[in-house]
Amino acid sequence: MIREKDIVRPPTVAGLFYDNSPEVLRENVEEFIDQARVPDRKVTVRGLVAPHAGYVYSGLAAAHSYKMIKGASYDCVIIVGPSHREYFDGVSVFPGEAYETPLGKIPVNHEVREDLLKSGNIIAASENGHRTEHSIEVQLPFLQSVLGEFSFVPLIMGDQRRQLCEGLSVEIVRVAKNRNILLVASSDLSHYHPYDDAVTLDTMVISEIENYNSDSFITNMEKNSFEACGGGPIAVVMSAAYQLGAGRAEILFYCNSGDVSGEKDGVVGYLAAAFV
Repeated sequence: MIREKDIVRPPTVAGLFYDNSPEVLRENVEEFIDQARVPDRKVTVRGLVAPHAGYVYSGLAAAHSYKMIKGASYDCVIIVGPSHREYFDGVSVFPGEAYETPLGKIPVNHEVREDLLKSGNIIAASENGHRTEHSIEVQLPFLQSVLGEFSFVPLIMGDQRRQLCEGLSVEIVRVAKNRNILLVASSDLSHYHPYDDAVTLDTMVISEIENYNSDSFITNMEKNSFEACGGGPIAVVMSAAYQLGAGRAEILFYCNSGDVSGEKDGVVGYLAAAFV
């Protein structure tokens, strides 16, 4: 019998999406954060949107989100990511003890996880979507850099239908009402369109986030008006952050892979945003 404390999710994209050397990885992340320029004023950040591609492409965008919380302290971080490789119904929360990166282990917050599991049939403790999925893993070195030690709850959405988005946001609000919790939505934007077409599509996502209306966001996601592989996580975090007191959305940075590589025939979009 495998005990929970023996289940540690190892890094699966270290050496691919980011450097597998702890020293080099920490240096890379800190350089991105140093380069990021965010508003120089005190705000309470309830939620973030951050990309999940290879750091060479999306690292600077991610750094803009995470610089917003540098030095902050939270009871727990809840990260909501999409499943790229496995389809399953509902939402899976990692059933083990921790995720690991080259920078060390990040413990799962047992108390918050158990509260979320009281949701009934929306959230299940399962390794589905966690085994090789990168959407949560790539967020962790940034969080380790800006927060130091922290605990978290990793949630993977098996699908992104409206009912699931709305149900998950309700459950997150329920467990976060009396806790100081940071919410993170993991998402890239449009994929493999010519540069100008990608910017047009991504501008629609940015506009929807600025409008700060999760119902409208989901409606346009259902209509395929724009592309965001983590559209469901964005909608969930947008809705929950609003209900937890975040009064506005701030767009912090946008770029796409063509801005980095110079190759503009087919690009991927990356966004940093905060709900404050």
